[in-house]
Amino acid sequence: MTATYSVPQQRKLVTELPGPQSVALQARRVASVARGAGTLANIYMDHAAGAILVDVDGNQIIDLGSGIGVNTIGHAHPEVAAAASAQAGKLMHTLFTVTPYETYVKVAEKLNAITPGDFEKHTILVNTGAEAVENAVKIARKFTGRRAIVALDHAFHGRTNLTMTMTYRPWPERAGMGPFPGEIYSVPTSYPYRDGLTGLEAAEKTIDYITTHIGATEIAAFFVEPIQGDGGIVIPAPGYFERISEFCTENGIVFVADEIQAGIARTGAWYSIEHHGVVPDLVTTAKGIAGGFPLAAVTGRADIMDSVQPGGIGGTFGGNPVSTAAALAVLEIIERDNLIGEAQRVEAAMWARIGDWAEKFPVVGEVRGKGAMFGVELVHPGTTAQYPEALTAVIAHAVANGVIVLDSGSWDSVLRIMPPVVISNELIDDAMSVLEEALALLSKP
Repeated sequence: MTATYSVPQQRKLVTELPGPQSVALQARRVASVARGAGTLANIYMDHAAGAILVDVDGNQIIDLGSGIGVNTIGHAHPEVAAAASAQAGKLMHTLFTVTPYETYVKVAEKLNAITPGDFEKHTILVNTGAEAVENAVKIARKFTGRRAIVALDHAFHGRTNLTMTMTYRPWPERAGMGPFPGEIYSVPTSYPYRDGLTGLEAAEKTIDYITTHIGATEIAAFFVEPIQGDGGIVIPAPGYFERISEFCTENGIVFVADEIQAGIARTGAWYSIEHHGVVPDLVTTAKGIAGGFPLAAVTGRADIMDSVQPGGIGGTFGGNPVSTAAALAVLEIIERDNLIGEAQRVEAAMWARIGDWAEKFPVVGEVRGKGAMFGVELVHPGTTAQYPEALTAVIAHAVANGVIVLDSGSWDSVLRIMPPVVISNELIDDAMSVLEEALALLSKP
C-alpha cells in the first residue's frame, strides 16, 4: 500500500525526550490534572499522520500503540476528518432516542453485516467500550432471566464499577475502589505459554470450574476477548473457544465476544473471533471503529437484542451524528484500501522481524500475535518467571528513543505492540531495532 502523509513516515529526534516544551507541559499537568489519570510517556503530542506522532518539540515518534488500538487506519486520516467536519457543520446532536438520524442507522446496518453470523442482527450504539460491555450484560440478563456473569482470567473489560469487577487483576484498576457488584465470576482460560494445555483440555478445565463453583444454569453471559489485549496478547489454543461456545449453547448462556481492542480489522479479520471459527451471540465494538471519535456498539442476534423494552438501553451521546459519520468513513476506508489485508501484511512483517526473539534473547519467553497485535512476554533468563522490571526498562528505552510501545499482562511483563495497520515495513524494522537494543542489554549475563 502506498499513501501520501502530511508527516514524513520516519523517526526523527530533534531534542532529548521528553523535550523542553513537554517538560513545561508536564509541570502544568501535575498542577492541574488528577494523578489517577496516569501516563505511559510524558511526551506531549501536537499532530500526527499515519504511524508517526509529532510532539510539541518537533520530534517524530513511531507509534506502536495506536492510542491502545484506536488509530487502526492511521492518525488523522483526512477523509475521516472531512466526514466529521461536514457532519459537525450540518447536525451535531439531537439524541437518537428523541429525534433520530440516518448515520446511526447506517452504522448499525454496517455492523450487522460485518459481525460474524448469517442470522438477523440488531445493534445499539453507545460511547465507550465499557459502556458497550455494561449494556451487553444488561441485555443478556434481560434475555435469559439469569444474573451471573462469567469472564476469563486475565480479562480486561473496562473501568466502570461493573466492568472493572469483570477485569481480572486488582492493581491498578480495582485497588481501593470497592465494594463491587455481585454475581461476577472469573474463570480459568487457555494460556498456552503458561498452562501447556490443548484448547480442549483448557476448555474442560474452564467448564469444570463453572460446574463446580457457579452452576451453568445460573449464568446469563460468558464474556471472552478472543485475543486478550491488556491481559498480555493471550491467544487461546485452537479449539478452546469452539468448545466454550458449544457449552454456552448447550446451557442457554449468551456467548459474548468483547472485540473492543482486537476488532475492526486489527488482527487481519473484521473481528478476532473469526480466527477461532466461532460465531458469538453478541459482539461489543469500540476503539478502532471511528478513528478517534467516541463510539461503541453492541451487535447481536435480533431476538436477544430486542428482549429489552424500549428505553431500557441507550444514552444521551451514544451514536452521536459526528461520531457515526466518522465511523462510516473509517469502515469505507478499511474496505476500499483493503486494510484487513494490510493487517495481514503487518503480521507477516512482524513474524519475519521478531519471530526469532525467543531464541535470540534469553529475556524473551514467547512472541505471539495476529495481524497488527503482538505480545512479547518477558521472563527471567532460563526460567518462565515473569519479569516486570524488564518491561519497564524496555519501555523506558523505547520512549527515550522515539518509539511508543505499550505494557500489558497480569504480571506487567508483556510488551504490547499495536501499530496502525498502515505502518510501513521500514518503520517496523526501525522500531524493532530500538526494542532489540533494550532486549540485548537485558539479556547480558
